[in-house]
Amino acid sequence: MRPPALLLVLGAVAVLLAACTPSLPEVPSAPLPTLDAASASRFAALSIGCIDRPYPHKSDLVLAGEPDVRPHREAAPAFFGCFDWHSAVHGHWALLTVLRLFPDLPEAARIRAILAEHLTTDRLATELDMLQRADERTFERPYGWAWFLRLAATLKTWDDPAAPGLFAAVLPVSRHLARATTDYLGRLSVPVRAGTHNNTAYALAHVLAYARSVDDSGLERVVSERARAFYLADHACPVAYEPSGEDFLSPCLVEADLMRRVLSPAEFLPWLDRFLADLGGPGFSPLLAPAVVHDRHDPRIGHLIGLSLSRAQGFRGLAAALPSTDPRRDFFLALAARHATDGLARMRDSGYGGEHWLATFALAALIEVDR
Repeated sequence: MRPPALLLVLGAVAVLLAACTPSLPEVPSAPLPTLDAASASRFAALSIGCIDRPYPHKSDLVLAGEPDVRPHREAAPAFFGCFDWHSAVHGHWALLTVLRLFPDLPEAARIRAILAEHLTTDRLATELDMLQRADERTFERPYGWAWFLRLAATLKTWDDPAAPGLFAAVLPVSRHLARATTDYLGRLSVPVRAGTHNNTAYALAHVLAYARSVDDSGLERVVSERARAFYLADHACPVAYEPSGEDFLSPCLVEADLMRRVLSPAEFLPWLDRFLADLGGPGFSPLLAPAVVHDRHDPRIGHLIGLSLSRAQGFRGLAAALPSTDPRRDFFLALAARHATDGLARMRDSGYGGEHWLATFALAALIEVDR
């Protein structure tokens, strides 16, 4: 081949590569916050402060008659604190996670005592009775279910002498919720795409982690099949419509986070290209900066603090799923740092409406991203 012809070919290849390289907006570079012992202690203190605090409490139980009117602690003796059942569940996960990562923290003995006191066979048997009632078939579905299964998955993989006994205690509830989730997914015709507790993709990521930790191939297959059915054909996710005023999840990011876990890299990268099609366009701009929070003490408006933290988790997950040569990797990491820094700063003055749950989301934003 003559040199001029070769130059023409190389020039054409360069044009094609440029066309395939996304045009990315400028994001201020900042280090991604890290989890150290001091911050782990602060997060642990938030969960310790609510785990045995029964009131105020927001119940999601159905009262079928006068006998059902009783203190929440009688129906849920393990997860009666932290304002609501799901926050109590993932508050235990937060404490367990802190203990796993920093076993020598000053709070370690207190955390161990809480786990040993709350996660007992007797207490969890009462919880199971409540969850199995016909009137409670939708209780905490799917968010609370998913967080319980995440708690069980973390116990299963914890290398500690206390872990086998605690996992054995939660296993009956875990198996019930795994079966209930399989049944629910079989009846769910379309996913819930909300930015709050009912989001399907967010729950499925936790359920998938449980299935893989306990080698439940049947549950893993169900989750993977339903994720593909729900989301594989999605494209051009409407990021411009995010967030809603009380969101703590980004519907687009949590869907992408699920699909990176379900799809192989060869499948995921072209799916992501279609799904987040125009990172440099005006439609993506709502995800570039944290949402404005006018009242962080309002427990619903304050959800937006958690949104910054869950966005950070989502962007970190996307970065981890990309090849090191992909320019979107550094872009997503810069966005993760921006949102994590914002969420960590604003959660410090959010009142009990934020304190009872934000430690969990802070930890999830900062720890290693799992597949």
